[in-house]
Amino acid sequence: MSTERVTADMWFDPSCPWAWVTSRWLLEVEQVRPVDFRFHVMSLSVLNAGRDLPQSYTDFLARAWGPVRVCVAAEQRFGNKVLLPLYTALGNRIHTPDKGTQEEIILGALAEAGLPADLAEAAHSDAFDAELRASHHAGMDLVGQDVGTPVIHVPGADGETIAFFGPVVTPVPRGEAAARLWDGVLLVAGTPGFFELKRSRGDESPRLF
Repeated sequence: MSTERVTADMWFDPSCPWAWVTSRWLLEVEQVRPVDFRFHVMSLSVLNAGRDLPQSYTDFLARAWGPVRVCVAAEQRFGNKVLLPLYTALGNRIHTPDKGTQEEIILGALAEAGLPADLAEAAHSDAFDAELRASHHAGMDLVGQDVGTPVIHVPGADGETIAFFGPVVTPVPRGEAAARLWDGVLLVAGTPGFFELKRSRGDESPRLF
């Protein structure tokens, strides 16, 4: 196992519960493996545009524009470094039973992340949609459009990027369990020709604990 510290990248939509769990796992991995993660925005609304979907999911995608646009607006004004604290503040509000209104979620998250409240205006604007789509495609184009989020890019030993969807896991692996999962994911994702490992999750919903 390499001991040289590397930087890997994750793409998230703040409204996706599975990406939220994976992101918390990656923060565990940083503590036990020589890797740092940068976080980037993708959009489930962009990904699913034009698809024939159930009305309940279409309604979800309509709401999902707001948080992701605010994330992009914050990154454009203050740089990539603000995405993780903003994502964390949003996720701790979105993925909880008592989430409140979207406006309350966004304003509360901005305040927690130390960002100006006027960024909330981006939730209802397409002003940063070009930048949003560019970020989305930077993450998604290497894995294809038949997956969602989380998407992770890791530098490979040969200089090429290892890009993959997942893992989809619940609850968050901690400590050495997080390290073992990371090692296994890198092993299978770095195997030429490998493209899928999956089993039914039944009715289980994402759990943090």
